[in-house]
Amino acid sequence: MTNTTSTEPKVPAQRGGPAGGGAAAEGRVSAFGSLSRVMLRSFLRDRSAVFFIMLFPLMFLLLFGTLLKGATSPHAKVAQVGAVQVLDSVQGGGRAELEKVLQISKGDDEAAALEKVRKGDLDAMIKQGPDGKVELRFSAADQVRAGAVQGILNSVVTQANQAVYEKATGKSPAFVLDPAQVEDQSLKPIQFLTPGLLGWAVATGAVFGAALTLVGWRQKKVLRRLRLAPVSALSVIASRVVVSVVTALAQTAIFLVVATTPFFGLKLTGNWWLIIPLVLCATVAFMSIGLLAGSIAKTEEAANGIAQIIVLPMSFLSGSFFKMDDAPAWLKTVSEVLPLRHLVTASESVLSRGGGVMDAVPTMGGLLLFAAVLTLISWKLFKWDDV
Repeated sequence: MTNTTSTEPKVPAQRGGPAGGGAAAEGRVSAFGSLSRVMLRSFLRDRSAVFFIMLFPLMFLLLFGTLLKGATSPHAKVAQVGAVQVLDSVQGGGRAELEKVLQISKGDDEAAALEKVRKGDLDAMIKQGPDGKVELRFSAADQVRAGAVQGILNSVVTQANQAVYEKATGKSPAFVLDPAQVEDQSLKPIQFLTPGLLGWAVATGAVFGAALTLVGWRQKKVLRRLRLAPVSALSVIASRVVVSVVTALAQTAIFLVVATTPFFGLKLTGNWWLIIPLVLCATVAFMSIGLLAGSIAKTEEAANGIAQIIVLPMSFLSGSFFKMDDAPAWLKTVSEVLPLRHLVTASESVLSRGGGVMDAVPTMGGLLLFAAVLTLISWKLFKWDDV
């Protein structure tokens, strides 16, 4: 009687030996390369995926970069260095009205205050000289706030001069406002729009790419076939990581090329290249969110819904579209634990604020730690098929 032959792949007999180990390693590398090529080609052939991951975020950059120039900002944080007569003289109801639009902190360290303005922790620094000159130093990180602060201070200085005129007419103005930005005068809003929108684009591509691929392959029984084939789960995950990284780097390149055109005028700082390792770490972190969503969801529709619920609120709470300075305290606390918030902050620092390695390394470490925790959870919940 003829023996039946199993159709399942056999494990090589020499697996434990040196020759077998070399063949196995070569096979793993070959499988990894093949999977990566298949995933990349599949992505490029899916026109809707290319549009929503590569071009759709770019549309937001074009939209915000062109139109977001005229909004108003109700509250600004400023540092008062030493005594500033035009501010200290405002009392009573006038003081209450002033504090509705300016959050004033007093101190004597001018250098420290200017550094906070450069980093974006404060919107402006105010100092008054003995000749009545009121020095206003603001940041171009938010030109709307900078314009609002100038308008408020100009009004305060005008009122102070009017009070002096009531006592002695015919004199020149006692106080003169001297506004200047702490950064290079050529800085434009695009310097601070690009990091936030780029972070959102990277997060969207990584989360949706990982979640939909995992669920789609499970539904189509591709994962089951890969499980029966001599391919390790590590190769499957690594190939997906490679595709997501290539996509994220392409997004970054497109954003920077478009933003640096003369129309937008993005000027990169000396350490702008740190955005590359930041994007790499962020891609891994956001992929872990997608893996978790894909491990939980049973259908592509469910995976898409879970990803939307995660990505959209995180984008708005992380400062990708607008700053969180005026948000309630509890929302700011929530924002601080979101990985996208730290990516946006670090990206803004290295792209437009002249930040260095120490502005990027802590964020990269945090993103990788976040990825490790979520990947471990996803591994526990992962299923090869729907059964």
